[in-house]
Amino acid sequence: MKTAHWQADLQQMRQLRLFHNVAASSLALLLKEFHACELEADEVLLSPFNRNQYLYLLLKGQLKVYLGSLDNQAVSTLEVGECVGEISFIDNDHPCAYVVATAPSLVLRLHRESLLKLLTQSPQLLHNLLELLCERVRQGNQIILDSEQHANIDTLTGSFNRRWLEHVFARENTRCAFNGQPMCLLMLDVDHFKAYNDQHGHLAGDYALCLVAHTLRKQLRPKDSLTRYGGEEFVILLPEMAAEEGRSIGERLRRGLEQINSFYSPVGVLPGVTLSIGLAQMRAKDSLQSLIARADSALYQAKQLGRNCLCGEATDRLC
Repeated sequence: MKTAHWQADLQQMRQLRLFHNVAASSLALLLKEFHACELEADEVLLSPFNRNQYLYLLLKGQLKVYLGSLDNQAVSTLEVGECVGEISFIDNDHPCAYVVATAPSLVLRLHRESLLKLLTQSPQLLHNLLELLCERVRQGNQIILDSEQHANIDTLTGSFNRRWLEHVFARENTRCAFNGQPMCLLMLDVDHFKAYNDQHGHLAGDYALCLVAHTLRKQLRPKDSLTRYGGEEFVILLPEMAAEEGRSIGERLRRGLEQINSFYSPVGVLPGVTLSIGLAQMRAKDSLQSLIARADSALYQAKQLGRNCLCGEATDRLC
């Protein structure tokens, strides 16, 4: 970063959020505390490894914000008129993100030693800065929420993943036990999936898994959790449901998929697939692992009986 020559245009500066509604006389004094700097493309402005003592205001160019590593995707883009570094500028600590210029850029920077003097000169500047800080906190909370949601979703099928299953099991197990309600778990496996991949290709297999997830999901209640457990295996948690009703739901899901003889995909028309299903009902001392183990044992029985059927505790083969 190098110092640049810059001539203030008061009318233009008053349009920027940081200086919104700041009196012209106060603004002229405020701008004397700011210094212009030029950034080259790909130059790092802020880094978690370096303490920051400046507030930056972007006048030209563009900045991107990265969390964790510069190898990650940018979480936000800053355009002309936006500020950056507000939090670390105020608390005199390390930034929580990388900020990088994506093109040759011009910024105004303000050293934190000037902060108290400026806020005394212009309460409106304090108001504007607090608004920017609140917005940045809300953006950060949304990033956390989005990241958490993405961490719980299987990117191929859009179903929940095993991480979410562990979370939702703990919640629903506690809730059902407190209310004296039963809970069931279905373990589903796509029949002859390896042969399907070998014959039609792995891309076709991916579309078949998406078909399975979509077909199952649209027949479940909002409180039910469909999870891609791994490969071609899915798990469905059915809170407030005993084994008899769980078998009815499982059989309806099995028949619904069986009736799809073929489906359209980006690689052309593909044959449908069928499911083998194992069912287990929650017992008092069950963990998620023990419940899945019993459902998996029932699933193995369904495969031994010829596949495309449902087996579970206290039930014979259902086809």
